[in-house]
Amino acid sequence: MELSVKFTAFPHSNLNQSQSNQFFFNNSFRTQFLPAICHKLPLSSSCQVQRSAFPRFSSKFGASSSSSSSSVAVVPEKDKLPADIKVTETQEANSRLKLSVEVPPVVCDDCYSRVIREFMKQAKVPGFRPGKLVPESILISYVGKQNVQKATVESILKRTLPHALSEVTERALRDSVRIVTQFSDMEKTYSLLNSLRYDVIVDVAPEIEWIAENGYKNLKIVVEIDSEIDAKKASEKELSRRHKSLGTLRIVSDRGLQIGDVAVLDISATKIDNGKSSTPIPAAESKGFYFDTEDGDKLIPGFLDSIIGMQQGETKSFSLVFPESWKQENLRGIHAQFTVECKELFYSDLPHLDDSLADKLLAGCTTLQQVKESLLQKCLELEQTAKDQATDNAILDQLCKMVEVDIPQSLFEEEGRQLYGAKLLEIQANMKLSEEQLASLSSPKAVKEYLEKQRDNITKMIKQNLAVGDIFKRENLQLSTEELVKEVENSVAEFKHHKQNYDEERVREQVQEIMEGAKVVEWLRERAEIQYIIR
Repeated sequence: MELSVKFTAFPHSNLNQSQSNQFFFNNSFRTQFLPAICHKLPLSSSCQVQRSAFPRFSSKFGASSSSSSSSVAVVPEKDKLPADIKVTETQEANSRLKLSVEVPPVVCDDCYSRVIREFMKQAKVPGFRPGKLVPESILISYVGKQNVQKATVESILKRTLPHALSEVTERALRDSVRIVTQFSDMEKTYSLLNSLRYDVIVDVAPEIEWIAENGYKNLKIVVEIDSEIDAKKASEKELSRRHKSLGTLRIVSDRGLQIGDVAVLDISATKIDNGKSSTPIPAAESKGFYFDTEDGDKLIPGFLDSIIGMQQGETKSFSLVFPESWKQENLRGIHAQFTVECKELFYSDLPHLDDSLADKLLAGCTTLQQVKESLLQKCLELEQTAKDQATDNAILDQLCKMVEVDIPQSLFEEEGRQLYGAKLLEIQANMKLSEEQLASLSSPKAVKEYLEKQRDNITKMIKQNLAVGDIFKRENLQLSTEELVKEVENSVAEFKHHKQNYDEERVREQVQEIMEGAKVVEWLRERAEIQYIIR
């Protein structure tokens, strides 16, 4: 059992999930609702000395000249000792230090005397008036020798721990200090030797090592751009969609499925192993699937071609392989046998596309040309946003490959807890969870499973964050105080609007992290050699 010691407490664009995990500083405050839920999530380390008592090396991005002093917490005041304690520091893996502390008898005696005096003040010993001096032997007999001994060991720990940590306080990570020596062992040592020995484990700010020094200054980035975001193609597709919405669906009775039709399909799928169809694939099955053939590129390659020509009531079977780039990871590379039944088949009876439809296609437009130009402009803006996001993600991926970091467990758990909190908020936004469901998802087991499953992703994020922070410091980048204050105010206003609890200093830290990160990526983008590839 590890010991918990408590001192005075100190005060915490639309991206999909995979994008938000990597692109951690979009224009909105990514973690605006996280503190309220994240601090309720359990950590695997249940033996923190105190929350927020130690610095978080000036946020995830490392110490910087612009970082607020709140990131370096006040150290508990050291009580003067009658003699020095001996502290031996040993470096361990994962940016962890072990401090072996030896407390001499004279310090233990002083703590014992203080404990006795305190018991004399508080204990109401029968036969003695309050405040009257009680002989020590009688007091111990009344209180219990074991209780006095426990209180003395606790007093020794409380007085000596700040001294033991004094040399590492500036490097220690918040919530990472743990006394790992069994309390019962400390009691035995004190009872036999009138001295105390104990070990403390503390995580420290990790040192980042660049594989190529200053290599980040000349990044060569290849950015893959999805053809779907091409503004011209996207605007034409949007115009077609709006035109189609003005039409009337009519039943097809004299032919098979063609491009432009809408079909209602029942789809079943089984996995093919060793040439034989076997296990059903529920994730690839659907009943009453409303399929617009103009969206055929969103399905598994070959699916649309395989059903072209099908008539209402017809059933067709064919095999396809899910590509390695498929969005559902568990389906990638699977050879599947599909069975498709065409339940209903429709075509769109469309009005003639001319200026008379302009206002219906896009409110405020009087000509078809105006509609096309407006849609193209909106798609150009979306294309640039997607391009910028893809570029930033590529830069972060590259940074992750350029650094080596020995990541402390406490930092891994904190980042994982933040991500898991964001995931719970997303689930809660999509479907209202009951208190029982939320409690189940917030259980130690659920959090632990998430941390293990997302270990690579969490590790990658931490490496990116640390690399960004190191660059911010190295290049002496600065934030606008006015912009920082404004963003903090906006985030606090969001908390108040949604009636969420928050710690303003913690909010400021997180806003600052996001803004520092955005500043660094902007700086890197301006200096990088970037090649764009359409796929």
